Amino acid sequence: MIKATRLSLAALFLGASALTAVADGWMPSNPECIAPANPGGGWDFTCRQVGKVMQDEGLIDKTMQVTNLAGGGGGVAFAEVVNKRGEDNNLIVAASSSTSTRLAQNAYPGNTMDQVRWVASVGADYGVIAVAKNSPINTLPELLDKVKADPTSVAFAGGSAVGGWDHLKVLIAARADGVEDVRRVKYVAFDGGGEAVTQLLAGSVQAFTGDLSEAKGFVDSGDIKVLAVLAPERLPGEFAQFPTAKEQGIDALGANWRGFYAPKGMSDEAYNAWVDKIATLYASDEWKKVMETNGLAPLDLKGADFDKFVADSVTQIADLSRQIGIIK
Repeated sequence: MIKATRLSLAALFLGASALTAVADGWMPSNPECIAPANPGGGWDFTCRQVGKVMQDEGLIDKTMQVTNLAGGGGGVAFAEVVNKRGEDNNLIVAASSSTSTRLAQNAYPGNTMDQVRWVASVGADYGVIAVAKNSPINTLPELLDKVKADPTSVAFAGGSAVGGWDHLKVLIAARADGVEDVRRVKYVAFDGGGEAVTQLLAGSVQAFTGDLSEAKGFVDSGDIKVLAVLAPERLPGEFAQFPTAKEQGIDALGANWRGFYAPKGMSDEAYNAWVDKIATLYASDEWKKVMETNGLAPLDLKGADFDKFVADSVTQIADLSRQIGIIK
């Protein structure tokens, strides 16, 4: 079972006093979080929820200012940080798998992931592959065996564009199962996961790719069955019923992670403090409640570990994107 948290040594041995230790250290004078989209989306949610919990836990002593800077799928915000706010110690920016996907596909012209500092993750929404409830297919290997035998026999429906995250999750699984030419995997894009599932139930497609949070309601209603969750281990609680791809012999991980980056020129003192603050927030009971309420699964990475995770994601997505012709 995945543990919801991996506490820092300070939090493990000092308990509540760790909050005081962090709070007594470096503090941002005017904490700000950029959400690279309009209000109401995932990035906006990440900024506002993290800001609230940080203040509630005493990790910042002022209200977090949330700045919505939409455009270019996060590219406008990324360029703003790189070009204009490269030494701002007060600033963190919400990011997700969409950020690493667009960086991998060169969708932020002239910008690369090493132009910022990657701070920490605060959870993830893991990918799933599912079929209609009445489908004769019951495992992910069965489904991918059909793809290998005749790629035209299985169409995957998802709520992202071709080359987007829903599409890439299927390709990650297919490649992990030995599909050599992933360009032959058939993917049909729809405007959102709901429409994709509707087409699955109508028989227009044979499989669905999306995130666990959007699939859960259709499982509860009895419309679909989840063949695999693209998580390293079975998820806790009510999600434990869903098998992972890994336990079926397919080592595929597809996490729509949520986290933060910061300006490249931020001081080491400020950067390390932000890393510690987010690590302490992640270990708090209040954040556990936020995760449970909003369907976020565990993903606890910070500092160098988070930087490596994002770098590996960018490399993998770039490789897949070249294979399917999204980039050269």
